[in-house]
Amino acid sequence: MLAVMNPHRREFLRSLAAGTAAFGLSRSAFADATPAASKLTDKLTLITGAGNNVVALAGDGGTLLVDCGDAAHAQDVLKLAGNVKTVINTHFHLESTGGNDVMAKAGAKLVSHVNTGLWMTQEVIRDFEKKVFPPRAKEAVPAETFYTTEKATFGGEPIEYGLMPMAHTDGDIYVHFQKSNVLVAGDVVQPGRLPMLEWFTGGWIGGMQEAHRTLLRLADDNTKIVPASGPVLTKSEVQANLDVLTKVREQLVKLLKQGMGAQNMIDAKAMKDFEGQLSGDPEVFIYTAYRGLWAHVRELGGIV
Repeated sequence: MLAVMNPHRREFLRSLAAGTAAFGLSRSAFADATPAASKLTDKLTLITGAGNNVVALAGDGGTLLVDCGDAAHAQDVLKLAGNVKTVINTHFHLESTGGNDVMAKAGAKLVSHVNTGLWMTQEVIRDFEKKVFPPRAKEAVPAETFYTTEKATFGGEPIEYGLMPMAHTDGDIYVHFQKSNVLVAGDVVQPGRLPMLEWFTGGWIGGMQEAHRTLLRLADDNTKIVPASGPVLTKSEVQANLDVLTKVREQLVKLLKQGMGAQNMIDAKAMKDFEGQLSGDPEVFIYTAYRGLWAHVRELGGIV
């Protein structure tokens, strides 16, 4: 269970005043941007331009971060956030956890779902990118992990965080700042993009749909929903993203039931109907989405 803490507001708000928001950038541009801060609520701040959206909660004795961005921007995030006491990782990817080493050395406690921590101890091979990611340094691996949901209080703010299984990865979590009505979604919501579904760590399109439904159950019409990259979303925008994702799944399942494999779908330009709606490489998306679908083929029915 996350300990109760009181962040240092004066230092944090002084750094906030110097920052400006960096919304609407592509993932690569977002990663290259200069980190900047903008207010979400009186208590919560959004740090952008760090490789991944970072949400910070400040009080009188330190700061809690949800994700900490990539390694290249870790020192910048520290300058904006001040005395970081706790970092909650939404999943294990380097855009979200690359700064873990720096945060831990600065005295922060790292928290994640147990699967996120386990993946960080392993060599990860992304065949579709032809990349191999080595195990992380010991200090970068969260020392505090959980399985389903947890609750905590930080700076007087009640927080709930919980697993959204088999979505983008098998360790994705939401972090809900309940009083402030801010919901951090991580990479289970990837608006305007063909989603990255990491099939070899349990991700698949059905799990990503269910993650959207979880967020929608937690949100109301005034909730600010923060994805891993891009601007803050409303509940209706998350619903619209789920609607598009559902159509994408229907298209892929239809072709799967016709006996098509991944290359057949690529050759048939299965994502052509979504050009202009969703950016990204359709071949990479189909390659990864197909493998996730095949892992759940019995759930789809009518195929085997």
